[in-house]
Amino acid sequence: MSLIQSSADLQFLDFIIYPQIQIKENSFSFIAGKSGCGKSTYLKILNRTIIPSAGTICYQGKDIQELPVLSYRKSVLLVPQEVFLFDGTIKDNFNNYFDARETERLTDEEMLKFLHICCTNFALTTDCKTLSGGEKQRVFLAIFLSCVPQVLLLDEPTAALDKKTSFELLSNIKEFCKQENITVVCICHNDELIQRFSDFTIRLGV
Repeated sequence: MSLIQSSADLQFLDFIIYPQIQIKENSFSFIAGKSGCGKSTYLKILNRTIIPSAGTICYQGKDIQELPVLSYRKSVLLVPQEVFLFDGTIKDNFNNYFDARETERLTDEEMLKFLHICCTNFALTTDCKTLSGGEKQRVFLAIFLSCVPQVLLLDEPTAALDKKTSFELLSNIKEFCKQENITVVCICHNDELIQRFSDFTIRLGV
């Protein structure tokens, strides 16, 4: 069953034209293609961060433009490439994001579980300013994953990681998302990772 389906006439600003795309429910799908082919733009359209010039995307059979935007974005959650962490500790950042979503804060044990899934075994008292770029990226991802959305959109989650950490991270995320029935759409340039973890692969610009 297709959870997400975009029409064959979907395009953005008259220069990115997409084929018809279908994302199956509870799948771990990858979007691949050369730089500039519209991968990140597609995730932003899917998240309703930007609006397409033509065409439609349907989620659970409904045009996403007709759905309440805030509740939709909580269900279809985009983890962008740009990491934004507040000044303060890792725990402060979890709490700030959950407060912004007006949802109950996690316990320390729950926060540590999601940090572990994302290969980030730091104390919750760690000041985020002391983290490297890759470490910040994984903390950021752990916070978004802890929201347990229906759909998780990942834009190059392994870009700053070495091979070993990349494999461990995607393995952990895939296992968790299968258990929680979370559908994942992931952008990746690494064919080895795609071959290892993809249930379905969408190639753009071919």
